[in-house]
Amino acid sequence: MKKFFLVTAAMLATALLGTPSASYAAMLEANIDVSSQTMTVRYGSEVYRWVVSTARPGYFTPRGTYRPQRTARMWYSRKYDMSPMPYSVFFHGGYAIHGTGAVRQLGRPASHGCVRLHTANAATFYSMVREVGFGNTRIVVTN
Repeated sequence: MKKFFLVTAAMLATALLGTPSASYAAMLEANIDVSSQTMTVRYGSEVYRWVVSTARPGYFTPRGTYRPQRTARMWYSRKYDMSPMPYSVFFHGGYAIHGTGAVRQLGRPASHGCVRLHTANAATFYSMVREVGFGNTRIVVTN
């Protein structure tokens, strides 16, 4: 009987108050605008706006709303000649937001589909994602 009461009370509290993840929503949001080649990050009251490179002609950066799937401090692309991808945040299969050494190309389409940004900015975003967690991070890619 006591166990039944505790389970019922917990279910009632969840129904009335909601789950903890629902009340936090997305604490970290990255909006990638393909047309302007920018990424705007909202982290609490802080707002960052960084120049990026998305897919060049012949390639595609997926549009939509995603959550991070995995992170890697340093990843090497097996598909593209072991190209370094520092501070990778994978959001759709093999597509990631990551740092690049090709900073002169930032601001125009230049990638195979990933979202490239300056390595210092990638490190900042990577740290934010790791701090708030995948469930509290939303990545939105729009035209």
